[in-house]
Amino acid sequence: MRPYSTLMMFAAILLISIGVNAQSYQLNNEASTLNIDGTSNIHDWTIKAENTGGNLSLDFDDSSLEDIKQLEFTVMAKSLMSGKSGMDKNTYKALNTNKHKQITFKLQDVQSIEKVSTGIYNVKTTGSLEIAGTKRDIKLDFKLKSSSNAITLTGEHKLNMTSFGVEAPTAMFGTITTGEDVVVKFESQFNN
Repeated sequence: MRPYSTLMMFAAILLISIGVNAQSYQLNNEASTLNIDGTSNIHDWTIKAENTGGNLSLDFDDSSLEDIKQLEFTVMAKSLMSGKSGMDKNTYKALNTNKHKQITFKLQDVQSIEKVSTGIYNVKTTGSLEIAGTKRDIKLDFKLKSSSNAITLTGEHKLNMTSFGVEAPTAMFGTITTGEDVVVKFESQFNN
């Protein structure tokens, strides 16, 4: 056997024995939820995202999560529904949905992955969030649960909408005003 072919065989065996494998997943919109909770001078409110999508790519080493290679998440802006047509109309106007059709998050960096128990991890990341055409870097922390057929990300994140150039919607000629801060709560299921 030539030294070159011996070296190639050794390298192949080494790669196989390391056991790291990348797995890709697609967001399951039907099994996922994303709610935006906010306040007003009258009552608190919730908007639900009806149309979401995304991709997730993970590296596992012997069934243990090693790294997140890709995480992209998209909300169709006009799929945000409160159950009240007047509020939805004001929301779409504030988000300028005719021009900016999507709200997107793209992973930039993973700060830490902490194993809590078998298949459950606390993850700290940074990423780029785009709302109404304005991009901001944010820190996004979530719990990742891995099972045989799905990955579920669960978390929440507080946002000040004015930092994205979005004015808090008003109604009834300005007598109803909403707060600038909202809390985004998500449970996103990805399947391969």
